[in-house]
Amino acid sequence: MVKETPKGLFTVATPDLSCANVTCMVNFSDPEGYIDSSDDPPLPDGSFFHCTYTVTVYTGYGVELQVKSVNLSEGEQLSIRGADERGTVMVLANHTLLVEGQVIRSPTNTLSVYYRSAADPSMGIFQLHYQIFRLSCSLPKRPHFGEVSVLDLLPGGTARFHCHMGYHLQGEPLLTCLNASLPVWSGTAPSCRALCGGTVKNATVGRVLSPSPHHGPNATQDRSCSWSLEAPKDQRLHLHLERLSLGATDRLVLWSGLDAGSVVLFDSGRSGQIPFEGVISEGPAVRIQFITDLPNHNTGFNIRYEAFERGHCYEPYLQNGNFTTSDPLYGVGTVVQFTCDAGHALEQGPPVIECISARDPYWNDTEPLCKAQCGGDLTGPGGVILSPNWPEWYGEGEDCSWRIHVGEDKRVLLDVQLLNISDSDMVTITDGDEVTARILGRYVGGSGPFKLSSTTPDLTVTFHSDPAGLVFGKGEGFIINYMEVSRNDSCPDLPEIQNGWKTTSHIALVRGARITYQCDPGYDLVGRETLTCQLDLSWSSQPPFCEKIMYCSDPGHVEHSTRSLSDPKLLVGTTIQYSCKPGFILQGGATLTCYGREPGTPVWTSRLPHCVFAEATAGSTLDGGNIALAIFIFVLLLTVLLGGAYVYVTRCRYHSNLRLPLIYPHPYRQITVETEFDNPLYETGGDTREYEVSI
Repeated sequence: MVKETPKGLFTVATPDLSCANVTCMVNFSDPEGYIDSSDDPPLPDGSFFHCTYTVTVYTGYGVELQVKSVNLSEGEQLSIRGADERGTVMVLANHTLLVEGQVIRSPTNTLSVYYRSAADPSMGIFQLHYQIFRLSCSLPKRPHFGEVSVLDLLPGGTARFHCHMGYHLQGEPLLTCLNASLPVWSGTAPSCRALCGGTVKNATVGRVLSPSPHHGPNATQDRSCSWSLEAPKDQRLHLHLERLSLGATDRLVLWSGLDAGSVVLFDSGRSGQIPFEGVISEGPAVRIQFITDLPNHNTGFNIRYEAFERGHCYEPYLQNGNFTTSDPLYGVGTVVQFTCDAGHALEQGPPVIECISARDPYWNDTEPLCKAQCGGDLTGPGGVILSPNWPEWYGEGEDCSWRIHVGEDKRVLLDVQLLNISDSDMVTITDGDEVTARILGRYVGGSGPFKLSSTTPDLTVTFHSDPAGLVFGKGEGFIINYMEVSRNDSCPDLPEIQNGWKTTSHIALVRGARITYQCDPGYDLVGRETLTCQLDLSWSSQPPFCEKIMYCSDPGHVEHSTRSLSDPKLLVGTTIQYSCKPGFILQGGATLTCYGREPGTPVWTSRLPHCVFAEATAGSTLDGGNIALAIFIFVLLLTVLLGGAYVYVTRCRYHSNLRLPLIYPHPYRQITVETEFDNPLYETGGDTREYEVSI
């Protein structure tokens, strides 16, 4: 059977009555509406009901479903299903998890609700409200050694990618969010790679990096790479060795010029001191040659180059730090002071250098390095803990321990902003000193931002990386901010709730304490009813609020009847009209109206009516009349019999009225047939009387 309804196509199939299965499919396409079990058709007794309600909305929009009411019998099933971009069906929620007020969103523009009844003839009820919402593209992944800026995640929005100095973008620099059943970006996110060789004209500032390794069958590529750098005329180049970690068979050579006879500035194949202070070209050009057997993350180099004019010192550079200068032109006599970023410490150089020698200016010492430390004792009121060698890859076999100590009346708050390590590495956070240590958490792999608080003035962060890691530097690292906070062993108090009240499980809001909210009559609670004080002294969720109830609860269906609603939302003023099916008579009011009360919850004007069988009603009335008639006839008959007996006794036998019968019998003799009419006792004295008794 196929029935067209205002909502869409309603299909009911009953292929075999002996199977007692009823299947239906209901399609919705409006931007907002209700899925209500009360709208389902009536079922034959003993039937199983299977129904799928499908909501399909505009492309680029999703379906947001809110559970208004659900009351299922044992054995009934109700599940909310969605589909991914390939059309694969996925279960978003089922009847065991559905609660009133719950909101479920589809990943695409289609959502379906599947319902299956139980063998019990009494079917459960449910009401679900749906509406559309704008779908968006997922947040594009930031490439390693690069950045991404997103203008909008909605269809039409764009994402722009760029790489850090020395890396080159592999892929499209601009992606656009395309409108679809599930919005997607116009292409895959690009990556940032360090290339094998290249040429830079008019070089001013930049970086040359050892090539990024390839994986799979291309792992042996980029064994020999060459770069040419040419500065503007009459300028020279300063090359700063930021990182130099070469394998046993690797070789790095720096030439002051581009031809074969140029002066060698540095050759790693020759024994000697590594010039971490850098090298300076004799002219405007430099050539860099790198030879390796197998490029990988474990070995390689970082070289920063910078052009500068003759008669001046080159501009210093400090990775992961900053400096101040007495002369922005870096002439002779310029003094530069270096400082490191938070989480880093100065290494391999002094904090102050000076530009000397008027004939050929140079710095009296090399710039220092700022490196993220592997462990240490931290006593300040705040700071940052970085994975070793951040922002570069951390090494294998690292064992680091940072011990934080604050004032005795203070506590330590950790704000973990980034935690992305490999599955074989581990970060452990411990509360207390060595004697009273208590583990707050152990973490491997990746994790979103979170916070932790100590219960003592001491807190320790330890990091261990696997010495035999599958891929070196597989994890990005971690950034953990710490700060000194006032001693507090309780969660902050929560405000009172309007049109309701709250109760607390403890006098003090200590860890584990619960606050339960309830609303005044006529109001619904929106949000979680119970909030718990967590270990980090924060509440498990935001406080709820009380919303005025402006609708009546569904009064339900009347057996053997149909109903029509003026408003499916059952708001105040809604009327429900009940009418019985043929062969049944309505007992009670046919119309129910939802009206509001102050205070209180809106209610219906009367109780549900009933539909009773018309023939049974008539038969019951007739049986009552027959019983009354039988009683009347019996009483009448009894009266006549008693009356006849009285007449007989008084007139026929004793010839007197109202006389008492004799107390002794008359003498008699045996009466024969021949003499019976001669007996004076039976003579009437000539009178003939006839008595008519009607029975």
